[in-house]
Amino acid sequence: MMKSITFCAFAAAACLLVFSGCGRSSGEGGDNEFVMITEASFPPYEFISGDKIIVIDVEICRRIAAELGKELVVQDAKFDSVIPSLVAGKADIAAAGITVTEDRKMSVDFSESYVISGIVIIVRKDDAEIKSGADLIGKRVGVQAGTTSDTYMVEQKQEPDRFDSPALAVAALKAGKVDVVVADVDPARVIASKDPDIRILDGMLSSEEFAVAVRKGDKVTLDAANKVIRELKASGEIDKIKAQYEAEADKLKGNE
Repeated sequence: MMKSITFCAFAAAACLLVFSGCGRSSGEGGDNEFVMITEASFPPYEFISGDKIIVIDVEICRRIAAELGKELVVQDAKFDSVIPSLVAGKADIAAAGITVTEDRKMSVDFSESYVISGIVIIVRKDDAEIKSGADLIGKRVGVQAGTTSDTYMVEQKQEPDRFDSPALAVAALKAGKVDVVVADVDPARVIASKDPDIRILDGMLSSEEFAVAVRKGDKVTLDAANKVIRELKASGEIDKIKAQYEAEADKLKGNE
């Protein structure tokens, strides 16, 4: 489990948020609540400190809620249930380092992107055999279920071993249960920064854009999200938020 640490600046505001379980039904808590659904084991975009889910995606959604004059409530779920829960009306917005894909666009509407990311290969430090994506053939590959890493492996005609988080996939790698892990670059860097037993190969397997998702046709929420994201990008504040929480995630990983 991740241990609690002290946060400052953006995190101080984020820590005022309510952390609730996935069993709560949608917006039924009142007209003033704006429910965000996420997956809280994806640092630096979201992770748990004490009983709060905080960081980049939460900060963005807090500002979107404020733009709408509402109070943010955060729900935690497994990643592969985040978008289905949004579609089912159990939340007003979804943000969990979600990559924009044509398949997902069929179910939800996406805001403008706020981060360019990608997926990378993680190997054991002493592994000299795996050097690129071409070397994944015939290997047991660990991924976080429902992510674009999962999709990438399926597209390569390879069935991966699925886990609830990148950290659990890496734990399986170290235990010899999988040969390699494919994961988003930011959580991969957070994990590798404090773990001398693994390393990230140079280069990315794919480039991705992260955005927040809203229910199809919810123009009010989508317009608010786009306004907030444009302002954060234009002012350069999105980069400051990202740097702040990358540093905090590094500290948190060191305290585990």
